[in-house]
Amino acid sequence: MTTSSKPIRLDRYLASVTDYSRNDAKKLIKSGDICVDGRAVCDPAQLIAADADVTLMGNALRPPGPRYLMLNKPQGVVCAARDRRHSTVLDLLDEDNPERLHVAGRLDIDTTGLVLLTDDGGWSHAITSPQRRCWKTYYVETAEVIPERCIEHFARGVFLKDDKARTLPAELTIIEDRSARLKICEGRYHQVKRMFGAEGNAVIRLHREAIGYIHLDTDLAEGEYRALSTDEVASVFE
Repeated sequence: MTTSSKPIRLDRYLASVTDYSRNDAKKLIKSGDICVDGRAVCDPAQLIAADADVTLMGNALRPPGPRYLMLNKPQGVVCAARDRRHSTVLDLLDEDNPERLHVAGRLDIDTTGLVLLTDDGGWSHAITSPQRRCWKTYYVETAEVIPERCIEHFARGVFLKDDKARTLPAELTIIEDRSARLKICEGRYHQVKRMFGAEGNAVIRLHREAIGYIHLDTDLAEGEYRALSTDEVASVFE
């Protein structure tokens, strides 16, 4: 996990945790509106500690460093930085510099559930790389009855149209005739839908419940988000 422990220039810090440009940050600092550990600082080049208490006009600013967020994605929202026709996951965030965040494991527009967002590239790679075998858990509802044979087929891996290799082994647990829980450790295009499609079935509802050891917080309503705990962030590397 990336951490930030080195002292940082105050103007760079302010630009990293707010929407101010570096030049605007310098002007703001010189105006005397920034306090560090309770004392006004007017020098943009002042070095501050990573854990310093920084306020802007009396309002506390977040510490510098990577951000790790979980979001409960609703239907109709896309996992993209911008989209001309639809709302994006970034539109749901009340964060400074949201454009610096990216999704660690996208969901389709009609799929709901857990989305992780971060500005830590190494952390997101650990989630999305098939070599890391980070399991993603989905609740699935289908149009037709799910036959028992799918458990064995998915565990062995299935060939998807236009793909040259089988899917990696997946764990399918049938809940009722037309509902199941599926765990996969890769993220091919529309993979869950295509896996059931290969069995002659159609997915009519898809909801991601967990990524690795990180489970969607049941207290989050659709469209809401929260920061991950330290343990949740670290679990990606376990």
